Amino acid sequence: MSAPASPPPAFPHLRQDLAASLVVFLVALPLCLGVAVASGVPAELGLVTGIVGGLVVGFLPGSSLQVSGPAAGLTVLVLEAVRHHGLSTLGVIVLVAGLLQIAMGALRLGRWFRAISLSVVEGMLAGIGLMIVAGQLYTAAGAVAPVSGPGKVAGLPGAAADALSDPGALVSTAIGAGTILVIVLWRRLPPKARTVPGALGAVLLATLVTFLLDLPVATVEVTGLLGAVRIPGLDAFGDLATLSVIGTVLAFTLIASAESLFSAAAVDRLHDGPRTRYDQELMAQGAGNTVSGLLGALPLTAVIVRSSANVEAGARTRASRVLHGVWLLLFAALLPATLELIPLPALAGVLVHAGWKLIPVRATLDLWRGHRGEALILVATAVSIVLVNMFEGVLIGLALSVVKTAWDASQLKMEVTDKGAGPVRVYLSGNATFLRLPKILDSLEALPQDRPVELDLAGLHHLDHACRTALETWAGSHSAAGTEPVKVTIP
Repeated sequence: MSAPASPPPAFPHLRQDLAASLVVFLVALPLCLGVAVASGVPAELGLVTGIVGGLVVGFLPGSSLQVSGPAAGLTVLVLEAVRHHGLSTLGVIVLVAGLLQIAMGALRLGRWFRAISLSVVEGMLAGIGLMIVAGQLYTAAGAVAPVSGPGKVAGLPGAAADALSDPGALVSTAIGAGTILVIVLWRRLPPKARTVPGALGAVLLATLVTFLLDLPVATVEVTGLLGAVRIPGLDAFGDLATLSVIGTVLAFTLIASAESLFSAAAVDRLHDGPRTRYDQELMAQGAGNTVSGLLGALPLTAVIVRSSANVEAGARTRASRVLHGVWLLLFAALLPATLELIPLPALAGVLVHAGWKLIPVRATLDLWRGHRGEALILVATAVSIVLVNMFEGVLIGLALSVVKTAWDASQLKMEVTDKGAGPVRVYLSGNATFLRLPKILDSLEALPQDRPVELDLAGLHHLDHACRTALETWAGSHSAAGTEPVKVTIP
């Protein structure tokens, strides 16, 4: 009699997931702190958001391997929200954005985010990257960045000149520049050394140098994990009646959702496991933002840097992202005093590197060679975000994308046959829309005025109201000029 088969292990991939969770934790730690500081909130709130991303979003279905937390792509928007509405209102904004994400997922709207023009998304990320780089260069030099995007860019030469004449600013800038240099060169180290993520290694080295040499550099201010949590009061919900707060909520909702779902599509290409269920993932992100908002923390999204690190480290199930949240919680609870040793220029260097990676320089050049219209939309979106703000910049990009699509869809071909005697035959094929109307009328008005015209519209797939009316008007005026009535063949 054969022995009964042993039951399968309860956690067959625990070893791989445990190792991957430690890697993701090491990648997430400096980014959580850097994003929080760059967003103008206490550093601990970045850890709180990362913990929620692991323990809340990590448990929920949707995408099995992508990791959520505070994202560099939202720092500009969060900074503007905190400056205009205050830290207490930030939690309400994130909370309501989370509830909207849950509602959109329940209504099965998650898949529609895949219809957003890729050029607009890349332009949005490029604009965010430019804003992050410009703003964090001031922090690296120990200076205060201007509020507006144009002010940040225009003030960089003056800030550089001031830094050169200030020994303290030079030391601070050297720490930031050294951090970037270490991150860039980290990939050239032996594989065993690269077990520690480059960003964490750079921050650790900068912290060690600052501490041992007692450098006059600003460091992270710590108030404690519980002290940083700010549950929104009832009075903060009254701000939802203002138009600017509503616009910020919509911006948070749309941008965080788009970034998360685009990240999910990218992560799906990195592994052979279960594919993302977009509506459920949108609801999971919404649940995370709802909890994060209740704690007065930052908005969270799926983050491609942490997610790709999770896949590359060999993660097999969602246990890895849950465990990374556990490690963040243990670190914040047991070692909060160590945060006070971290120099702010080092975190600024981490974000300058992260912001630069958001700018698709090579992809834009390739796009320009093959699809110049899409490249122009990308650049226009990025520049609009820098010159105006995040929300309106994205709307400008979407509007340009719609206009380009309408223009491409209105392809029209006009064939004129004039044998010198008898009627002039004009054959139109394609799509006749108001966008092509000036060209159509210019060609028709250039026809001989003393000859009959046969206008064949049978080859048109679409004839909009503006074109139909204009053609009828032209036919009437041409006939009134003394020739025979225009013969029109309408589809």
